[in-house]
Amino acid sequence: MSKEPSVLLSGDRQVGADLSAWEQAGGGAGLRKALSDPDAILAVVEASGLRGLGGGGFPTARKWRFVAEQGGGTDKHLIANANEDEPGTFKDRVLLEQTPHGVIEGALIAALATGVNDLVFYVNPREEAAVATMEQAVAQWSGHLLRDDVEESLARPLRLRVVPSSGLYIGGEETAAIASVAGGFPFPSAKPPYPAEQGLHGEPTLVNNVETLANLPALLAHGAAWFRSLGRGEACGTKLYTLSGDVLNEGVFELPMGITLRELVDDHGGGMLEGKRFKAVFTGGPSNTILTRDDLDVPLDWESVKARDSHLGTGAMIVVSEGTGIVRRVSEYVDFFAENSCGQCPSCKIGTRQISSLLQRIDTGRGTRGDLDNLRGLCAMLPGSGRCGLIDGAVTVVRSSLHKFGGEYEAQ
Repeated sequence: MSKEPSVLLSGDRQVGADLSAWEQAGGGAGLRKALSDPDAILAVVEASGLRGLGGGGFPTARKWRFVAEQGGGTDKHLIANANEDEPGTFKDRVLLEQTPHGVIEGALIAALATGVNDLVFYVNPREEAAVATMEQAVAQWSGHLLRDDVEESLARPLRLRVVPSSGLYIGGEETAAIASVAGGFPFPSAKPPYPAEQGLHGEPTLVNNVETLANLPALLAHGAAWFRSLGRGEACGTKLYTLSGDVLNEGVFELPMGITLRELVDDHGGGMLEGKRFKAVFTGGPSNTILTRDDLDVPLDWESVKARDSHLGTGAMIVVSEGTGIVRRVSEYVDFFAENSCGQCPSCKIGTRQISSLLQRIDTGRGTRGDLDNLRGLCAMLPGSGRCGLIDGAVTVVRSSLHKFGGEYEAQ
């Protein structure tokens, strides 16, 4: 098998918080290229096809332009989001522990492109090693020549800091992250206004997942065409796929955007556990949809997965085998969402609990036809009723399981 491209987790860059070793391995080349022509950064990122890798997949350059266009004398903020707290998702902590300076370099490139001068690395405090590594790495940039060059280009003071998140799942939503960084409870807020206009302290704010930022150094160093060539077909770049569940080799794999599900499971995950047969995979973590054996050859990129009425999400793939009850697994995931609802929106607080109760009754054989009808009714009524996507995520996995494995619900 040919060697897969490695942009984010190449072995010679996995030097932890050692800034000197990182520079000796080539770190900083992308930032130097960006400093040579800051006005060209947005065009390069746009041409690359880079999209947000925290789950939403929104075009990165388009999001940046909203912040770059905000004028005035106020500060601008970047929140590098590493709150990840969803089952099956653990790529961000790997990036922060193994290549923190790559994340910082990416954040500095984003700052040059958008005029941001306050860089916040927002990390789940339960990931103690990631927090410690990022704090060490940020401290090493104090007085660094490249940092000073960025500050000079921005013509305003530049601040880098690590802020532990609330540790709550809801704290990863961008407006909740802003509230948390400001010192409040991570309540999501309604949009508009959008963070690009009024975010942290009422000032323009860019929120990007750390994987998105980690792509920028190599992208700027080698160019948009090179980055696009790393993906398969029309897909661009590489992706960190988080593989877990009933496979031999769980872990984080950096692979071409567009690799097939079968290749991920068989070639990189080592195949199924002995005696197990593939049944399904929860894509993008439990807040997304289910793919089945019929989907094993789907390319794992935004458009191909969407064409299967699914979502790539964070790239987390939770594999389940034959013999695993889908209703039981979905019930466990909805319990997670119910426990993590902030309680601000009654439809979410009450709706997730009601769905959880219905699933538990159905799973334990106590459900009725009326329970199944009520479950479908809630799934039709609740989407879009909350200030964030939590209730939508809970409904999405239930609706997908009803579509793909409706027979298991009927048989309970």
